[in-house]
Amino acid sequence: MPEKFDPKYVQSVLDEITGRMAEETDRGEVASYIPELAEVSPNQFGIAVAPLEGALVEGGAADIPFSIQSISKVFGLVVALDCVGSNLWRRVGREPSGDPFNSIVQLEFERGKPRNPFINPGAIVVSDVIVQNSAAKDHLHPVLSLCRR
Repeated sequence: MPEKFDPKYVQSVLDEITGRMAEETDRGEVASYIPELAEVSPNQFGIAVAPLEGALVEGGAADIPFSIQSISKVFGLVVALDCVGSNLWRRVGREPSGDPFNSIVQLEFERGKPRNPFINPGAIVVSDVIVQNSAAKDHLHPVLSLCRR
């Protein structure tokens, strides 16, 4: 790879990836129990690279809006860590749960402390930390602001 960000090179890589994905026949199944995903074609594939400096480079269906679902938990975690630092780990753990993302079964065993920020109970704690530490005068939600930056 070239030393400096070369959009033409990156575009060629994205074109190669999207070409390979277009040939893929095993796409799995869409999550029919989630309304936002139920109608999405499993044949859609998009990819984008947004360098810190330079223009956005896209491939495939990158311009089609999509629901990010649980990926949003990563952005929330970043904002919460920015708000309270390592004190966050006093309220939410960093261990795998072994249960589905929407399970609350371990909360009783863990005395109300979710195992990690990526299961729904942990994401609720992360959201609470964000709300508690966001200034009322903020006109944009901190997670939205982070994503826009």
